[in-house]
Amino acid sequence: MPEKIQSPSEIAESVYSRVFRTDFSQPGFALINLGPDCGSETQRQLMIDLKNEFDRLERRYRGRQLGYQSLTRFDQQVTTKPHRDGGPDESILMLGYEPSLIESRLEMSDYSKCAYDLSMTPTEFLDQFNPMFPDGQNRLAAYTTPIDDFDNTSFQIMLINNSMKQFGDGLVGVLHTATIINPNPDLRRIINSTMIASVPQGHGGSISVDEQNDFVTTAVVRRPVYG
Repeated sequence: MPEKIQSPSEIAESVYSRVFRTDFSQPGFALINLGPDCGSETQRQLMIDLKNEFDRLERRYRGRQLGYQSLTRFDQQVTTKPHRDGGPDESILMLGYEPSLIESRLEMSDYSKCAYDLSMTPTEFLDQFNPMFPDGQNRLAAYTTPIDDFDNTSFQIMLINNSMKQFGDGLVGVLHTATIINPNPDLRRIINSTMIASVPQGHGGSISVDEQNDFVTTAVVRRPVYG
């Protein structure tokens, strides 16, 4: 069911501690269901608004500001292994899923907790137990959570802590996995993707307001070549 929250500020307040975690008492991710009638531009504008609200919260609680690392739209119909997206060691992914006839499942794997339990850093875990291969996947099995509420018929925003800091040094992240049930090159599974990370105080980041506005309004969708 769509969350009955009225403002970006309220949404950000409700999910901030769950996503921007520094320990293992929180999951490191959150799903926001906007319902089937939200609209693409409304979803993308909300993503921009949420980034601004998270920036406000980071300034309040950690004395630092957030900037964009990337803003993009693409059609993603390829099953993935557990992975983190490239980016700073402390970063947050905001993935805006549009309704699609392509069915998919999402899972989150707490590799930071798995590494901690093995007395390793997250980097060491990825180096020694690459989750692209069965041994790494097997070690993560007990730390993996399926996103059962994921709804391919609704506009949704998935917030993911994409960090790889070790426990005690900052944000601790998770890996994410997408399983595509019925890929079809004649259909689209659109993801509006942003990555945010801390930037020096007074530094607005490398992505301009005009680029942010274009992200909200553009009809362009990157489409990879399949197969």
